Amino acid sequence: MVTPPDIPAWLAKLYPFSPRKFLTPAGATMSYLDEGPRSDEAVLMLHGNPTWSFYYRNLVHAVRERMRCIVPDHIGMGLSEKPQSYDYTLARRIADIEALVVSLRLKKVHLVVHDWGGAIGFGFAAKHPELIGRIVILNTAAYASPNIPARISLCKLPLLGPLVVRGLNGFAWPATWMAMSERKLTADEQRAYLFPHDSWANRIAVSEFVRDIPRRPSHRSWATLAAVEQGLVQFKPHRVMILWGMQDFCFNQSFLDRWQTIYPAAMKAVFTQAGHYLLEDSVEAVACADKFLTPA
Repeated sequence: MVTPPDIPAWLAKLYPFSPRKFLTPAGATMSYLDEGPRSDEAVLMLHGNPTWSFYYRNLVHAVRERMRCIVPDHIGMGLSEKPQSYDYTLARRIADIEALVVSLRLKKVHLVVHDWGGAIGFGFAAKHPELIGRIVILNTAAYASPNIPARISLCKLPLLGPLVVRGLNGFAWPATWMAMSERKLTADEQRAYLFPHDSWANRIAVSEFVRDIPRRPSHRSWATLAAVEQGLVQFKPHRVMILWGMQDFCFNQSFLDRWQTIYPAAMKAVFTQAGHYLLEDSVEAVACADKFLTPA
């Protein structure tokens, strides 16, 4: 069992929060942020792979003065526990978030989803549509797609994939520059993204997220993702904003087009020079999300 790391002083300067802990139904300790005023209404920010709650720090700073912010680290990621034997599947991810929200007794949840957070967040939303308020979609998907870059497909290969992702850090490390376009991460920002995933054992979930991308009906998470996709239509009446970095090597124009087909009435802002790590690449994207989530 790999225990969550303490927050060193250098990281605390960029991530000046006091994470809380939650024990998931499957018995792992989840780290999560709970910032802002105490309320049964909150913004739930869900990260993907290979990021963690650090990705949302600037949005938390912007929103927490007016609204409660709940920002979990998925099990195996960030400051959460990194068990070497865990059900690292989409269904389990959804159940973990569902249990966290239930434990906090939230009555309204505004979603912000990025990367794998899309499938996880909309999976949770489909189970609790009565809780869902506004929705912000950031370079993500919540449906199966054949458009998977070759470099990611390589990381899915048996034996070779774990050697690349876990042994050579060939997923989290390249993302610190491949997911950026308009600017470069500072040395400490790059260090922060890599800090929780600094060994073979600590990169277990980075590898398992890649392994869990469904490509065919026989895949362990295909049926779960299909159910998530079927549930998307029920949120058409909701207020939805799509914020998109157009230089994303993975979630490209085809994904944006698909979201606009699903939610034709959604507000939209595209950032032509920003990459996959949109909230890192563009301060304007952070401002748009803040204004949408906390209207005057």
